[in-house]
Amino acid sequence: MKTLLAALALAAATAQAAEPVKIDIQADKPGPVIARQIYGQFAEHLGAGIYEGLWVGTDSKIPNVRGWRSDVVNALKAIKVPVLRWPGGCFADEYHWRDGIGPQAQRPPRVNTSWGGVIEPNSVGTHEFMDLAEQLGTEVYINANLGSGTVQEMAQWLEYLTAEGDTALARERRANGRDKPWKVHYWGIGNESWGCGGNMKPSYYADQYKQWATFAKAPRGNRPKLVASGGQELELHWTETLSAEVKQMSAITHHQYSLPTRDWKKKGAATAFPESEWISTLAVPQTIDGYLAKHREILDRNDPAKKFAIYFDEWGSWYDPEPGTDPGFLVQRNTLRDAVLAALHFHVFHRHAERVKMANIAQMVNVLQAVVLTDKERMVLTPTYHAFAMHLPFMDATSLPVQLSGVPTYALGKYSIPAVSASAAKGADGKLLLSLTNTNPNQDLPLQLAVGGKGVRAATGQLLTAATMDAENRFESPDRVRPQPFKAQAKDGALSLTLPAKSVLVLELQP
Repeated sequence: MKTLLAALALAAATAQAAEPVKIDIQADKPGPVIARQIYGQFAEHLGAGIYEGLWVGTDSKIPNVRGWRSDVVNALKAIKVPVLRWPGGCFADEYHWRDGIGPQAQRPPRVNTSWGGVIEPNSVGTHEFMDLAEQLGTEVYINANLGSGTVQEMAQWLEYLTAEGDTALARERRANGRDKPWKVHYWGIGNESWGCGGNMKPSYYADQYKQWATFAKAPRGNRPKLVASGGQELELHWTETLSAEVKQMSAITHHQYSLPTRDWKKKGAATAFPESEWISTLAVPQTIDGYLAKHREILDRNDPAKKFAIYFDEWGSWYDPEPGTDPGFLVQRNTLRDAVLAALHFHVFHRHAERVKMANIAQMVNVLQAVVLTDKERMVLTPTYHAFAMHLPFMDATSLPVQLSGVPTYALGKYSIPAVSASAAKGADGKLLLSLTNTNPNQDLPLQLAVGGKGVRAATGQLLTAATMDAENRFESPDRVRPQPFKAQAKDGALSLTLPAKSVLVLELQP
């Protein structure tokens, strides 16, 4: 840590000679509210994402509450997970909910054909998942099986969850240990229906969706928001078709992962990567920003009343699997690069907060860009976890426009991105917030802050950086990458500070 601080001090002195980037927050021009669900999570039956990572069973020596490991649950409670998506993902379209109810010893084992061909024991089913959600205090987002299920199966699952009266399904739920119905907040009809969810055309899916939505019934006051499976990247025809033909929906989903090489056969390494893969990974949010604007243009034309939201319910880094692990388990390490990537995604979602009302990182524990990693009884919080924790004040905050001038370009090879990204908001508690990233891994940058053209008196917050691009938290060294306190005071009526290379900085400003 001393070496890092010394390096930061030297770089700060060098940065003072450069022309500062000027950042002016337009606090008198409030924008849309940043939905807290933008900071959502995703947990799929995949590798050690559910089993081992979250679920250890009631007989485990690892401390747990009804089978859910206490250390992980407590860590997730600390970042106030606003919504949790389950059971998939591709797994959702092969999941039959009746396999996961009743006595666990009597539940049928199945083959998880989507992820690794391993046995799915169905130890975690509806009752267990809803218990986890209640332990976390989170909203639930359940994906129904459109790909290999039936509309009757879907309708009965929703009734089992929400029925209030003396119906056969309500009786069955009570016999299985749950008297009162659960609150179901979001109900996804299919997942990636263009691919693993059925390889459908948008027009065919739209007809399927309308039929299934007709029978997605629940008691008044407990009707979930219905979510349609959209396309990916610039597949604008999915958004065009759904927004023109479907009325009974609350949102359309979008998925986009960050692959350093853009090659699914050789995606790039999670650690020991070259700078060319640092910049190529961090360039993805800029691409997402552009195509979200195109999807919003379609929605604004077909849905001027803004009834349809965008749920970006799968995002994050996707690297080559960790050597020695099952490729179907999607195990990858998590570094400072992932934390910067997460913050850049947050900035994009904030900018599109008028339409983007939910986002779910893939995935919560032990899979892809996880916020928590486990190894038997050990647990570690990743740099991505800290990025989420630092942005807690942005939940339900009101977005504010930010004007940046003098931003240098960070370029390498065929990629070119702004060296500084910023997002500002007025917190639900009235505090003025600013999130910043420096995407350049080699150069600290001087900044000068203003609010409405006027100076800022002081700023306090947290800084996340490290000595190397691929610094990570390991089980034997869990605190290598963690936020450090940050303070800055105005001088001569202006607040200037240095934004370290390869960093995330979240501030509370005192104008």
